[in-house]
Amino acid sequence: MSEPGSGQGGTHSGERVCPSNPNVSCGDCRLGDLCLPITLDAGEINQLDEIVKRGRPLKRGDALYRQGEKFTSVFAVRSGSVKSFQTALDGEERVTGLYLPGEILGMGGISSMQYDNTAVALETASVCEIPFHLLEELSVKIPSLQGRFFRLMSQEITKDQKMLTMVSTNTAEERVSALLLSISARNHHRKLSQTCFILPMTRAEIGSYLGLTLETVSRIFSRLQKQGLIKVDNKEITIEELDGLKALAKVSS
Repeated sequence: MSEPGSGQGGTHSGERVCPSNPNVSCGDCRLGDLCLPITLDAGEINQLDEIVKRGRPLKRGDALYRQGEKFTSVFAVRSGSVKSFQTALDGEERVTGLYLPGEILGMGGISSMQYDNTAVALETASVCEIPFHLLEELSVKIPSLQGRFFRLMSQEITKDQKMLTMVSTNTAEERVSALLLSISARNHHRKLSQTCFILPMTRAEIGSYLGLTLETVSRIFSRLQKQGLIKVDNKEITIEELDGLKALAKVSS
């Protein structure tokens, strides 16, 4: 399982208890700093606790929601990883997102009140489900909570715009390098190793996400390894030259 403190950088002294435990409250979860507004006091966190359905277990391939279904909730990943994808009229699936512990998904359904994609667990995972109508009611009472979700929605829009720009203008090497750096930065944000991690998606899923063929993705991984920028062991990635990878992806240090 790809979760904080188990196989991706180890545990840290003073950390709060495991976020995959369904009995852990928002205030005790060590991912709370990522999910929650930092201005919430203990009483406000308790109010949020009352509406959160936590610790929903998922096996690899289990769906959180499906494209076109009625929008009811947003979700926070507690452990493992989740991908989102859209299904075209011809049945082809295009990966649209990768979500790691502490990250929120499902917000794309707010405007139309229908989920605009399907979300599926990439591995054994657990999530917190937050019914949106209850979140709306609570946000009226706690303005900082509303502000937090506005910022999250803005970040999602910005991320989608960056992805569209990258797929349309960047080279294949730049796209793959940028994805590795994104996972590295997100792991670092969760106090995990930024240079050694398990890649949740298959090469085919990466290709779908980045607008590349499976063969191109495999070729680029081999090329990056030959250049000494990364080391690849099946799904385990070790970034050997972080600055070199940033230079290739045209990302500032």
